Amino acid sequence: MLFFTLAGWSSVPLFVTHFSQSMNVWTQNGWRYLLGAMVWAPVLVWGWMKGTTPKGLWGKSVMPAVFNALGQAAFTWSFYNVDTATAAFGLRTQIVFLAVGAYLLFPSERALLRRPGAWLGIVLVVAGVVGTMLLRDTSHDMARSVGGSGNPLLGMAAAVAGGLLFACYGLAVRKNMHGFHPVTAFAAISQITAGISIVLMIALSRDAAEGLDFGMAAWGLSAGQMGMLLLSAVIGITLGHAAYFVSIARLGVSTTSGVLQLQPFCVAIAQFAVYGKLMTPGQWAAGTVAVIGALVLLWVQWRQTRAASARVGADVGAGVIAGEESEGIEAAEMEAMPVESDGERGG
Repeated sequence: MLFFTLAGWSSVPLFVTHFSQSMNVWTQNGWRYLLGAMVWAPVLVWGWMKGTTPKGLWGKSVMPAVFNALGQAAFTWSFYNVDTATAAFGLRTQIVFLAVGAYLLFPSERALLRRPGAWLGIVLVVAGVVGTMLLRDTSHDMARSVGGSGNPLLGMAAAVAGGLLFACYGLAVRKNMHGFHPVTAFAAISQITAGISIVLMIALSRDAAEGLDFGMAAWGLSAGQMGMLLLSAVIGITLGHAAYFVSIARLGVSTTSGVLQLQPFCVAIAQFAVYGKLMTPGQWAAGTVAVIGALVLLWVQWRQTRAASARVGADVGAGVIAGEESEGIEAAEMEAMPVESDGERGG
């Protein structure tokens, strides 16, 4: 399941890049999240029919959904302006923003940034991400998208902004959704995210003549392309997250997060296979530095969490989202993550 998640999430940037040639950012986001939310909707319908929908679910889902929708927009926009692999490495800055955000929001996490190893990890991530940008092959810098400027600096800035917004999303999930089952939480968040993305699509989507088209460009896709759009939504938003939750339950948060740090390399390899664009040797070296930095940060957090758990004998209920408990930056990363009992943690 973990490698399915890795493969699925590595394919999403390629889908986004593919559709950048036929739809603008807002249209692609609106349709992809609409399709993905439709697949998650039965989870909520079933809960409503059984009368098991948790109290306060919708109200507490709003803030995470806002950050998720804005993060999705920045994430998608990055691939409209810089090559797929470079943008994927830029998104690794998320883990730095998570560490800082956890320090500000959760007192139990403040010890992390007092450790030299954490700062070493942060410096390596930042240096590696900057390196992948500066050492890229500039022949890749060409406009090839609908509504994209082809500006690589803008693309990289969007990737970093996406990392920041996804970090805010993960932290908001942990802060607001404490006690909810992650599948139920993500199903609710996905509905609101879809609503926001559709509103943005209707308000901002424009055709080549700079006229509002309300996202109607998708209707011009062939049946095969529409099927591919649906597939991208199912892989990235539905099956990918389902496999992700299963991976955490079976392997633990630390192992799952560590393996998923390989995603930018998978994207780079896939980019070459699909588009014939290979990262430069300098980018491979810088990207390796960034991923090593992320792993160092996760390792320092893992050791800190283990030590804290050993001291207090902590054992929180499985199957719900972490709140104030010392679950670490990996427990907020990317999506709602279930809390594990001490015997279930991986790594």
